[in-house]
Amino acid sequence: MDTSHYKTVRYSKTTLTELMIPSYTNFGGKVHGGILLGLMDKLAYVCAAKHAGNYCVTASIHNVDFLAPVEVGDLVSLKASVNYVGHASLIIGIRIVAENVKTQVSTHTNTSYFTMVAMDENHKPTQVPGLILESKDEVSRFVEAMQRQALIKEHKAKLESIKKTFDEIHYTDLLKNERCMISKNSG
Repeated sequence: MDTSHYKTVRYSKTTLTELMIPSYTNFGGKVHGGILLGLMDKLAYVCAAKHAGNYCVTASIHNVDFLAPVEVGDLVSLKASVNYVGHASLIIGIRIVAENVKTQVSTHTNTSYFTMVAMDENHKPTQVPGLILESKDEVSRFVEAMQRQALIKEHKAKLESIKKTFDEIHYTDLLKNERCMISKNSG
């Protein structure tokens, strides 16, 4: 196999560490999730562009899991790696760890998956290098990303099917134990 059009996961692994400052807080006094999302998007771009060798755009963000709050004064380290490559797309896995510098306690606060698409000079999707998997973890992440993509496609197809076969009488029964009401003006 010609490996000249392949790169290792290690090649584009990227880490960003930033001090969380008071202007990053939300009304609850914790670091605003939007700040973290912005940092994740930048990091996903850097990781994807390094692997692709091209400009990349964010196509979707999957499973932004907020596992623990981030405090002002924490050192936040975001770690990204290419988990999967398709033709023009890459799935970037991101893990965030917040470290309290006083107590030296580190907490895994966020996990997310970004789908990025490599673009050529004409702003059209372009092929990315293949991925060389060098460890069991890398193989596992690649397979998990494949399965996640298949589930997303299946979920989208199911939702489209539901939209096409919408029947208010059927949904009235389905929704009877939920915390919603169907307005008489919904028709």
